[in-house]
Amino acid sequence: MQLDLRTIAIKPLRQTYGHIARRLGADKPASRYIEATMDLQPVENFHYRPTWEPQYDIFDPRHTKIVMKDWYALKDPRQFFYGGWTLARARMQDAVEADFSLVEEMSLAAAYPDEGKKLVRDVILPLRHVAWGSNINNSYVGAYGYGIAISQAATYASMDQLGIAQYITRIAMAFDDLEALPVAKAAWLEEPAWQELRRYVEDLMVEKDWFEVLVAQNYVLEGLLYPLIYDRLNGKLNALHGPVISMLTRFQGEWQVENAKWLDAVLKAAAADNRDNVATLAGWIKTWRDRAVTALKPIAEKAFGEDATAALDEVVQQLERRAAKAGVAL
Repeated sequence: MQLDLRTIAIKPLRQTYGHIARRLGADKPASRYIEATMDLQPVENFHYRPTWEPQYDIFDPRHTKIVMKDWYALKDPRQFFYGGWTLARARMQDAVEADFSLVEEMSLAAAYPDEGKKLVRDVILPLRHVAWGSNINNSYVGAYGYGIAISQAATYASMDQLGIAQYITRIAMAFDDLEALPVAKAAWLEEPAWQELRRYVEDLMVEKDWFEVLVAQNYVLEGLLYPLIYDRLNGKLNALHGPVISMLTRFQGEWQVENAKWLDAVLKAAAADNRDNVATLAGWIKTWRDRAVTALKPIAEKAFGEDATAALDEVVQQLERRAAKAGVAL
């Protein structure tokens, strides 16, 4: 008996979903990100208004001063839908786990100088509470943000921050210094140097405008804090004591570079929509930048001593250049 195997090309009747075809202008194949994002925001047939805010619909664009002709213009250049995000984070986690394992196997943390350990305890460990606050604030953006493009990305950022808080906790574990964690918590709650930063994060927990929370937490605070600590302080520690801390904070450094691309794209799209958005964004960035500089100054002094002002000025200028490039000149 003879079998002849042949390949047959079957042309699909449709290339994508109807709502995607209508948006793209033709029946073209679409990426998984586009299919998982575009026009999925519920817009009608709501059964009730929120009992705590009956002036709004359950999903309502009026929760922010920002106005968009198309909320899906706030697309994520990373193309993160759930599947893409989990795969990207799994790859990052594999690299970080390898670094933690190497530090443990080579006893690099045990050999780390006391001077460096003190900087880690005093400056880096309390930042797990900032990451936890960012988790809460990004959850709010995900809950009240309008348009799946922005709300799903904020939700992913929320979960990323929970992971960052855990990675910072693991630094203390790597140094076999679990007693440093309650000390760091006490510093966050009571030490004067941390109270302006704590006030900044906690004030955002009661801010109603979700887009302002996004700008203040993600764009301004993390746009200053992460380059200051996970770039410049890591560089200082590398020069003095070797790259151990850079290995243990690898996730934070890589995450910030990637996250900045998303935030820059969001800011640029919102600014391009109308001039009122530009004025609103510029006002928010200026207000929260000034507060962030005040909050970060005592932390920078802990980290850099007499070089604190120069280091802080450098990251502020970097943030302002990013804003100007996105169309929001300060």
